[in-house]
Amino acid sequence: MAGSPSRMLTLLSLLQTRRDWPGPVLAERLDVSDRTLRRDVGRLRELGYRITAIKGPDGGYRLDAGTQLPPLLFDDEQAVALALALQTAASAGTAESDGALRALATVRQLLPGHLRNRIDGVSVVSVSSTRAAPPPPDVVVAVSAAVEAHQVLRFDYLSSGRATGDAVRHRVEPHGVGFSGGRWYLVAWEPDLGDWRVFRLDRMTPRLPAGPRFERRELPGGGVRDFLDARFRGSERAGVWPCVGEAVLALPARAVAPFVEEGTVEELGPDRCRLTIGSWSWPALAAALGRFDAAITAAAPAELREAFLLLAGRFERAGSESEDGEEAPATTPRPSAGARPRRSAPGR
Repeated sequence: MAGSPSRMLTLLSLLQTRRDWPGPVLAERLDVSDRTLRRDVGRLRELGYRITAIKGPDGGYRLDAGTQLPPLLFDDEQAVALALALQTAASAGTAESDGALRALATVRQLLPGHLRNRIDGVSVVSVSSTRAAPPPPDVVVAVSAAVEAHQVLRFDYLSSGRATGDAVRHRVEPHGVGFSGGRWYLVAWEPDLGDWRVFRLDRMTPRLPAGPRFERRELPGGGVRDFLDARFRGSERAGVWPCVGEAVLALPARAVAPFVEEGTVEELGPDRCRLTIGSWSWPALAAALGRFDAAITAAAPAELREAFLLLAGRFERAGSESEDGEEAPATTPRPSAGARPRRSAPGR
């Protein structure tokens, strides 16, 4: 049988996993008698945890939410997970990073030596390439509160490149807040446009109080994360690119694979490989293949080959343009109109 402090920690963890625990089941899980279980429950109550006894043939215990925060108890795995989550938040570059860093320092001081060594051995570094200023905490709180309460949200919004005085007023039905690519976003239905919209929180100034309640709609894709993933891909579904193609590159697979985040690399020989990737448009896909600075053959499908011709014409004109901006006469046929991209780039 485990020692009393360790057993009480296990008991508290069990009580937090479900609403009601039958007494005999808890006693069996802890390998103790009913009397010992009652004594451990009493000790937790003395620490400030509100545990209700359930009467009846299947009587047991329930952990209720309290108005005051009692001492927090974590097992080893929970403590390490909490510290790593705080370390990740501290490196994310958001407005709450400073608070997360201070909370991490507090948690670290409370950890025993062997757990502190585990935490110190992990370094979380943000690799986001974005440089957007994080949204103020009060904006995150106000927007999240409107989402939770299903209340119409009014706010002033600064689009990219606009001056401070050029903010546009919006009135939306907020459905969710998500974090992607180093930025916070609001996914909302805008009744005036009859369409779903995505707004960056760092460009929003909410106008409080929030408006009347609204009836929630079904979010395309099922959730905020999937919706944002699909929107930023220019796709209808999360995890799916609208344009997918392949080509053979005159490079070994080992030289290509490290630079392919989403896609497959098939080795065809010591100096050749087939790369299959996706993008939001055919010209963008052609440009992604061209960045490997190697001969490209066997491109498919036909839309991808047309996109290569389109880019070839654009690059030739750009290369032959004089310093005064005048274009030299074209020396190759212009690509067909069918090579135009199907959609605009998904904005962030």
